[in-house]
Amino acid sequence: MTQQAPVATDERRVFVDKQTPGAYKAFVAAAESVREAAAAAGLDRLLVELVNIRVSQLNACAYCLSLHTRAALRAGETTQRLAMLPAWRDTELFTARERAALALAEATTRPADAAAQSAAYAQARGVLSDDEVSAVIWVAISINAFNRVSVLSKHPVRGAAPAPVSPA
Repeated sequence: MTQQAPVATDERRVFVDKQTPGAYKAFVAAAESVREAAAAAGLDRLLVELVNIRVSQLNACAYCLSLHTRAALRAGETTQRLAMLPAWRDTELFTARERAALALAEATTRPADAAAQSAAYAQARGVLSDDEVSAVIWVAISINAFNRVSVLSKHPVRGAAPAPVSPA
């Protein structure tokens, strides 16, 4: 029986945002343009953050999940809806607009699934304007790109220690 070498846990990653700051700065400027387009299209901050969080969940980006969950909470999102976001299809907590945006964001994140993409696009066209559809797709493209920067760089998540659990 062949033994596998242990996986290194101290692998040093290049923070690509720091290593190539010009490219990252251009990326941030593009993201700001996307935020402006989303606002101009009428997408509220909570909807944009739901898209950012859902895409970050699909991409397992801990850094972006931490960042955008805090932003959503500051914007007034509830902990219940955030907890239910991975199962948004199985609850009535999300509006038709939010459901359409989430489906479209998932389809943008997984573009190879043509059937899901077609279904999501049809759902979005039923409740979102052309400007809103475009803005949701751009928000999803933007967060997908930032997810890749953070995941491949292994950006650390820093924060407060977890709150103690009180006995039942």
